[in-house]
Amino acid sequence: MSLTEDIAAVRAGEELDLAALDFYLRQQLPALDDNAKIQLSQFPGGHSNLTYLVRYGNQEFVLRRPPLGPVAPTAHDMPREFKVLSVISPHFALAPKPILLCDDSSVIGVPFYLMERRRGLILRSREQISDDQVQLRRRLSESVVDALIALHAVDIQATGIMQIGKPRGFVERQVRGWSERWQRSKTGELPEMDRTIEWLVKRIPTSEETETTIVHNDFKLDNIMLAEDDPSQVVAVLDWEMCSVGDPLIDVGLFLSYWTMSGGRSNDPNSSLRAITHGPGWLTREEIIERYAANTGRDLSRIAFYETFARFKVAVVIQQIYYRYVKRQTSDERFRNFDQLVRELTLEALELAESSGVHIN
Repeated sequence: MSLTEDIAAVRAGEELDLAALDFYLRQQLPALDDNAKIQLSQFPGGHSNLTYLVRYGNQEFVLRRPPLGPVAPTAHDMPREFKVLSVISPHFALAPKPILLCDDSSVIGVPFYLMERRRGLILRSREQISDDQVQLRRRLSESVVDALIALHAVDIQATGIMQIGKPRGFVERQVRGWSERWQRSKTGELPEMDRTIEWLVKRIPTSEETETTIVHNDFKLDNIMLAEDDPSQVVAVLDWEMCSVGDPLIDVGLFLSYWTMSGGRSNDPNSSLRAITHGPGWLTREEIIERYAANTGRDLSRIAFYETFARFKVAVVIQQIYYRYVKRQTSDERFRNFDQLVRELTLEALELAESSGVHIN
């Protein structure tokens, strides 16, 4: 199954003004084929920013825009995402190259940007790499971990990447910021969430206890593109909207959480959170930690804090989406039962926290 096969018709209600888009792009990109008609399709994955394929004959671009309806303050910032890719892509080959930013909302109603299209395979189901492909699964696992290691090895001082964020107090801002997002988006009381937040706040590491690297902030398997002819090779890392600079263990915690996610107590096989990395061949959580630590020299003894934060953060992201659905700011029926996912993730986060043995500093 390839990324090409994932492309679908544009979902109802998420259409773009093709005439206005075409007019604008032809003004900004003179190399477009004069004889080719603009064509638009949509990548169905993801629940946040909307991603489209724009095609002019053999010329292809990926278009990113914010979701429909009101969004959280500072979220879905297209100019910032464009800037991040502009700064990082020259120094990290797996980051797609940005091509054009449009911050004029009069064109399609919101700011958007174009980036290069990478071709490859994105794993979204267990069937794509079967249980008998044990060696492939292992090489793929190692390549993905190595991609994260390589990202965290980029020299943010020499390259100027330090400018995209403020590393001092990064983890504290993350915990407090996502706690505030929870308060703004909650649709009912959830005592387990309050307890999880309290646990995290009491255990935030200081800036002196952490290192500073690029932090992708959403590093997970379905944001990784693999080579179609050899899926053990990573060809792109996608979705840079939350990228910053700060504690690299934020990425490790999130990656581990998604890698081992059960999909909740219902174990729904259709859950978008259910990890496909269970079974023979896939690296275990312990092997990932060992490989990352051995290649970076970083201390992962408090990784349970970062995994707890990761589950908490994912729960809040899903709650924000569910809030928009409840408030009828989106009619996407994929979001109808997201409140159940929020509760399941919150319970997992609290259980992990309380069993971790991570003490107050």
